[in-house]
Amino acid sequence: MGDPSDELLSPGMREQLELGYNFGGLSTFAQQPFVPDADDLDRWKPDVAVVGAPFDLATTNRPGARFGPRAIRTAAYEPGTYHIDLDIEIFDYLRVVDFGDAHCPHGDTATSHANIRRRVHEVASRGIVPLIFGGDHSITWPAATAVADVVGYGNVGIVHFDAHADTADIIDGNLASHGTPMRRLIESGAVPGDRFVQVGLRGYWPPAETFNWMREQGMVWHTMQEIWERGFAAVLDDAVAEALDRADYLYISVDVDSLDPAHAPGTGTPEPGGITTLDMFRAVRQLARSHHVVGVDVVEVAPAYDVSELTVNAAHRIAMEVLGGMAARRRDLGTAT
Repeated sequence: MGDPSDELLSPGMREQLELGYNFGGLSTFAQQPFVPDADDLDRWKPDVAVVGAPFDLATTNRPGARFGPRAIRTAAYEPGTYHIDLDIEIFDYLRVVDFGDAHCPHGDTATSHANIRRRVHEVASRGIVPLIFGGDHSITWPAATAVADVVGYGNVGIVHFDAHADTADIIDGNLASHGTPMRRLIESGAVPGDRFVQVGLRGYWPPAETFNWMREQGMVWHTMQEIWERGFAAVLDDAVAEALDRADYLYISVDVDSLDPAHAPGTGTPEPGGITTLDMFRAVRQLARSHHVVGVDVVEVAPAYDVSELTVNAAHRIAMEVLGGMAARRRDLGTAT
């Protein structure tokens, strides 16, 4: 594809981006250009724009996910951009920029969520796919709503990887907890329950009455027990078919606590017995390659609890696998920019 950086990327920015591989220079996701202004999106015309959502006021257990976006950009080991399994140089087929962060002021949930929704909308309204790094999982409420604002309420199906359903009505008096965003999305009509599929649930929360409410909404969920019994590939095939049965577009939401804590210890609510990184990478790659993805978020990375950057690197690679799948889809369809 044509490279806009020949005209739009100054020599100074190019030098700073290239220094990133030597642990210097400007830290952006995958050393892609920093394009912080909405007007610049119109000039660059990227396919994907990274948005940070450094917000964790809605966390119920260990805080620290507000540092996730920065850690994914700066602390992950940068392995390169050629995808061995797909035999593709990702950024030859996909133009990606880093759109910076939404402003999330301390102690102000309403303003933070509004700013996240506004910044994601600036991306999605231009036909660009937002790739959002949280932040706690409450950020999916404004982020997915912003996408639905563009493509239509009820026209987005969500495949949600998580240890927890996040469908509580209220937690400690808080309607905007990281344990409630999926309920808020369903109640608003942005993503109806029968277009909402969850993968990886396990543990001891939420209680039975919440699952009864989920059934009433037409929600579908696949537990780790089912994955163990049937195999991950079969469960994933069912999940995406269910999510897109009544919707044209796919939104992928990945809580890193869907991964087993052995693979992702740096998160606020670790739950043993989860998905392996191997299975997660293949899953999100397949989803992005096979379907029209209009939004992605990767949330709940809390680097203060990480070990040897295991979680940060897992989150980084989840994003790279999504981009690899999207690039391969463009190559397969002959729609590279």
